[in-house]
Parts: sequence; C-alpha cells; structure tokens
Amino acid sequence: MANWSDPRSDTRPNMAGFGGATADRSAAFDAGLRSYMLSVYNYMASGVLLTGVVAMLFASSGMAAQVLGGPGILKYVIMFAPLVFVMVLSFGINKLSTAAAQGLFWAYAAVMGLSLSSIFLVYTGTSIAQTFFATAAAFAGLSLFGYTTKKDLSGFGTFLIMGVVGLFVAMLINLFLQSSVMDLVISGVGVLLFAGLTAYDTQKIKSIYAHVAGTDMMGKTVIMGALNLYLDFINMFLFLLRFMGGSRD
Repeated sequence: MANWSDPRSDTRPNMAGFGGATADRSAAFDAGLRSYMLSVYNYMASGVLLTGVVAMLFASSGMAAQVLGGPGILKYVIMFAPLVFVMVLSFGINKLSTAAAQGLFWAYAAVMGLSLSSIFLVYTGTSIAQTFFATAAAFAGLSLFGYTTKKDLSGFGTFLIMGVVGLFVAMLINLFLQSSVMDLVISGVGVLLFAGLTAYDTQKIKSIYAHVAGTDMMGKTVIMGALNLYLDFINMFLFLLRFMGGSRD
C-alpha cells in the first residue's frame, strides 16, 4: 500500500484497491439480493402450502360441501373475503407495519384455502395433485427465466394486466352464455397470461430490491412480492385445472 505522506511515493490512485472495493460491494449486493428473493419465495411457498392444507382439511371434514354447497351468507363471505384481504394489503401496505402485513398475508392464505376447498368437490384428488405439480414445475421455470433473463420485461406489464382485466370480463360474460368453447378459450388465455405475469413479476421484484435494500420498506416489499407470485401461481393452477382436472361425476 502506498505511503501517501511520502512525497516520493507514486501519487496515482490505487485502482486495484478501488476495484476490490467495487467487487466487495457487488458481492454484498448479490448476497443481499439472493437473501431477499429467498425470503419472497419462502413466504410465497409457505402461503401456497397453508392454502392447500386448509383446503384439504376443510373439504375432508365435510364442511366445505355443507357451507359452499348450500345456501347462506357464509358461503359468500368465504368467496369474497380473499378479495378484501388483497385490497387491504395492496392499498394499505404503506400504513401497515411489517408484522401486520405478515399477519394479513397468512390470514389471506388461510381464507383462500377455505375458498379453494370447493375444487375438491368438483375434481378428483389425483387430478388436482397432478395439476399442482405441473403448475409448480411451470412456475419454477418461468420464475427462473424472469430472474435470469437480461431482456427487460417491463414493457409487457401493461399488456398482461390489461389482458387479465379482459379475461375476467370474458368470464363474467360467459356466466350468462355458458359456452363450453368460450370457457376453453378463457382457460387457455388465463394460463398464458399468468405464465407471463410470473416471469414479469419475478423480474419486477428483483429490480425493486435495489431501491429498498436496507430500508424499513424491505420487509413489506417481501410480503407484497410473495403475494404477487402467490396470485400468479394460484391463478395459473386454477386455469390449468380446467384442462387437466378430472371430474368427480
């Protein structure tokens, strides 16, 4: 190392030192990013697991058939409660503490399990399991692509979100038309849209890390990132189930 108090020493900057510091910062950033993304995936996977367990238990107990298959306001509470949780998290995240956001995420995953228990009344357990593992494999590949690709996917965001809005409008219309062909088209488009959103959301979550690293918002962005990926997974699973699901009838 140069002795800067010695006028006879070389006064050029020590570029090797600067390079080492840059490399250290880069390594620290990469390590932090990996830890951040791992936290997102852990929350997302745990949420999916909680949803699955609650759905199976609620269905196997017979309560799903009794509550969701019969009249009563409780059926509609279970159906629409997940939407309320998503809205509270999405629009109130800045006002919530990290602990409150975590609690709402777990509550949402559990309530979603109650709502999704209805699939066990419609489809066979084997076909549900097969669809789940197919969805998991597709999700892993698409998320890995979103994480590693150098291509900027931000331009697809608006297109994909508009596509989802159009998709749910088409689903509402088909409630009245009851067209099997339209239902098949909706299912196919739904799988493609949420497949694209999986890659898009993964890249977006990754890019956000640079803005929240070391701040109080980091814990909240982990929850919101997990929520986005959770929604991508669940929706892709449900649309794919329309193709792969074997009816109990």
